Amino acid sequence: MTASLARVPCTVVTGFLGAGKTTMIRHILENAGGRRLALIVNEFGDVGIDGEILKGCGVDACPEENIVELANGCLCCTVADDFVPALDQILAKEPKVDHIIIETSGLALPKPLVQAFQWPSVKSRVTVDGVVAVVDGPALAAGQVASDMDALAAQRAADETLDHDDPVEEVFEDQVACADLVILSKSDLLDAEASRLAAERIEGHLSRAVKVVPASQGRVDPSVLLGLGLAVEDDIENRKTHHDDELDHEHDDFDSFIVELPAVSNPDELASRVAAAAESQNVLRMKGFVHVDGKPMRLLVQAVGPRVNHYFDRPWAAGEDRRSRLVVIGLKGLDRAAVEKALAG
Repeated sequence: MTASLARVPCTVVTGFLGAGKTTMIRHILENAGGRRLALIVNEFGDVGIDGEILKGCGVDACPEENIVELANGCLCCTVADDFVPALDQILAKEPKVDHIIIETSGLALPKPLVQAFQWPSVKSRVTVDGVVAVVDGPALAAGQVASDMDALAAQRAADETLDHDDPVEEVFEDQVACADLVILSKSDLLDAEASRLAAERIEGHLSRAVKVVPASQGRVDPSVLLGLGLAVEDDIENRKTHHDDELDHEHDDFDSFIVELPAVSNPDELASRVAAAAESQNVLRMKGFVHVDGKPMRLLVQAVGPRVNHYFDRPWAAGEDRRSRLVVIGLKGLDRAAVEKALAG
């Protein structure tokens, strides 16, 4: 077998904050079809919430030791420090993995990451099977890239020469521009007209033929996503993005911090406070785990703007610190004190 044939395929899953990447990946892990999978999760912030959600799957196809979390910094900015060591760790595992899934931070640009697959130390061992962008259907139908960012609707224009200065808009456009497949999430919330509007918005950022696949609750057949065999690293220079002329980039347009909360007695009341805080302070995303008084189960809280989901995901482990912590992500200048006050109730 030649070295190129022996290379392990990697699927890069990108997408804006709260678009549904983690839900879709969990479905893939639970329906792996005999593949031995490994997962690299790049969390924005200091608490590995997405990794914890995925580790809770308990599926044989991707055991917990095959999940590597990178919690410090955006992966596309820290390729050498974080990505290569993570690959080394995964490729050394026995039995050998058949496929690697990389979940990027919601703020990550896929192009610098894919370009790293051209490095000699990487290229000989792995290849980019495909780049998958997950997009929020209802938000796009409303003319936005995220459900809570109403201000972005007015900034979208038909004129292709219009300069979109908003950093979130540019991140979204770069992710779609690099995609080989676009997953239109939450499609069950879209009627025919909304589906048409969302599709138009996606197509406005595509320079080539890319399939758009509707999905509900993250349910996408893994055979649609895995095994594309595209060797994207060989074509990535042809995928034009906003940041092509930049030697480097930083996500200085975003703030992220952790809010510690006391145990709660009523999850619904907490969800209301989370929604109110997100709406009043223009928070993009909140997610974390919460201890509920008298409950042996851990409460998972995820919010995209004012839209909040919460459920008990698993029992607290013996000896586990039952702290309540939420990661808060927003645009630069987010008022931390005001967010903390709103969450405290």
